[in-house]
This record gives sequence, C-alpha cells and structure tokens, in this order.
Amino acid sequence: MTTRRTNHHYKGASKVLQKDGFFRKRDDGNFAAKPQTTTNTAAPAANTAPAPVESTYRADERKEAKLVVGPEIKIKGVEISDCDTLVVEGRIEATLDSRVLEITSHGVFQGTIAVDNAEIHGRFEGELTVRKQLVIHATGKVSGKIRYAKIKVEEGAELSGTIEMTDRASSFAQPKKVANA
Repeated sequence: MTTRRTNHHYKGASKVLQKDGFFRKRDDGNFAAKPQTTTNTAAPAANTAPAPVESTYRADERKEAKLVVGPEIKIKGVEISDCDTLVVEGRIEATLDSRVLEITSHGVFQGTIAVDNAEIHGRFEGELTVRKQLVIHATGKVSGKIRYAKIKVEEGAELSGTIEMTDRASSFAQPKKVANA
C-alpha cells in the first residue's frame, strides 16, 4: 500500500493519502476516514452495483460432456463417468459407460465399455456392449466379448471373440463364435 504524508498535522496526528485516493487522519496507528466534499452536478447513478448474473446452465439444458484422448496420450486404469462422448485418438485402458464411443484409426481402447453407439476405426480389446449401433470400419480391429443391437462391419475390418446380438428386450441371445470376419 503506497502512502504519502502531507504537511498537515493535527494534535499528534497526521493526514495520510491512501492508495484508494482518500485522505485519512492517522492517530496512534488507527486510520479514520475523512469525508470528502465533492460537487457532482450529474444525477446520482441509479444502482451502480452490477446486476446479478443469471446462470446460463440449467439441468434440463445440459451441454454435451465430451472427452478427447489425444494422439500420443496414454491413460491407464481409470473409470470414466458422466461422459456423453469419448473420442480415442491415443491409448486408453478404462471402464466406460457413455452414449457415444469413437476410436480413431490410431486409437486403442482396452477395457470394458457400455455405450449407445460406437464407431471403431482403430482397435478395441475387451468387453464391448453397444445398446444401439456398432460400426466397425475397414481399418477397425475388435476383439473380445462383443454385444450389440445392430452392427455394421465394413470389408477389411477384423472382428474376433464372442459375439452376441441383443434382442429388443435387452436380453442377450446365445453367443456366436466368429474369427476374423
């Protein structure tokens, strides 16, 4: 705090200009505010306090929670929750329950996943449950225990492990063994 002494002295006290621009009388280490007289011909401002800011976030208008695991990023041993969309460009070992999973061509996911929709361009190893549609692109490699409602496998994709189609009541049909589709 920058202070400046003035040459005014009052019976053992001095007047000090404070950083906020007010002069205060200093008496035994205590500061007392000295009223300032100003002539202001303008009308006083109605309410100079800022208006309260309304929250733009409402529970019913929740924005999409998206997590992107970038290239060269490696995540191991986590549980991902409250994630609407997961995009894997790097490598991840995790447990996930989400709406959308996208594994890019260089992305790798190992672990357990339950999602509404999945698009796989890269590699998945583990347990995958897709409640709506699973799309495995030509560059995709999927292995493990796979459950799906609908599936689309492009020519050139690799699919191996236990493959189960879910029925409309979300119970699983008998597993079918498939090796390198």
